[in-house]
Amino acid sequence: MSKRLTYLLLFVLLPAFSWAQTSVPAAEIVAKINRGEAVSYQNATITGDLDLTQLQNKTLQKPKGENDKYDSKEYLSTVTAPVSFINCTFKGDVLAYFNPNSLDGDVKVSNVLRGKGQEEVYNTNFEQQVRFEKCVFERRSAFKYSAFKGDASFAGSTFQNEALFKYAQFNGKIDFEKARFNEVANFKYVKFPSQVDFKDASFRDEALFKYAAFPKGADFQRATFTGLANFKYAKLADPVQWKGATFKGGQDLKYTSMNQKSFSAAALDEMAR
Repeated sequence: MSKRLTYLLLFVLLPAFSWAQTSVPAAEIVAKINRGEAVSYQNATITGDLDLTQLQNKTLQKPKGENDKYDSKEYLSTVTAPVSFINCTFKGDVLAYFNPNSLDGDVKVSNVLRGKGQEEVYNTNFEQQVRFEKCVFERRSAFKYSAFKGDASFAGSTFQNEALFKYAQFNGKIDFEKARFNEVANFKYVKFPSQVDFKDASFRDEALFKYAAFPKGADFQRATFTGLANFKYAKLADPVQWKGATFKGGQDLKYTSMNQKSFSAAALDEMAR
């Protein structure tokens, strides 16, 4: 075989070879987490569903009410080590929340009320730093009810489907700078304990911050809201930065407050100039 032909074959096969080196099964990641190992991947394609709700340390939580006859069964898994994904693509679902009775991450009509037994809900908490930076979530990403006890960064990531962070609990630094939300960005009922960064973020569908609280402020500079910017009942406090933000899909600021005073669309538009 001539050297020229050899080089040609290497040139043709190199892309496939490289892909094979960077493709990681989700099961491999779950196995590391179950062993308590730190997870760190860069420039990788994650295949299969990354289901973090069925870890080996999963426990059944005690019922919250005295009468648990109609309460749901809540199972909690815990990721004990740091998690880092940089420039990765997730081909399957990324689940830190799962409800078998729901198709879209939120409960529809409960079978419990129909006498079909207890509903089961699976949640996941993160004890250390979590980084999903410059990643692409091609399918579902569900972090509803998740507690992030360390810093959490989703900076530069793209969510192709709903980004479900409803009721999530953050404790450290929170970064969504330059994130792209192609469907609903669901942060309903989230209380951000520190200033959250949404600078240069893009919301193509509804930005759902209804009932959210920003006691330490937020940075929405140059954020683009193509869908409805829904801050109904949200509680804002300085410093909140809106300079350069654009609102193309309307705003819902009904019952929204800024520093415990009413906050209007006119005031928001003025701050965005």
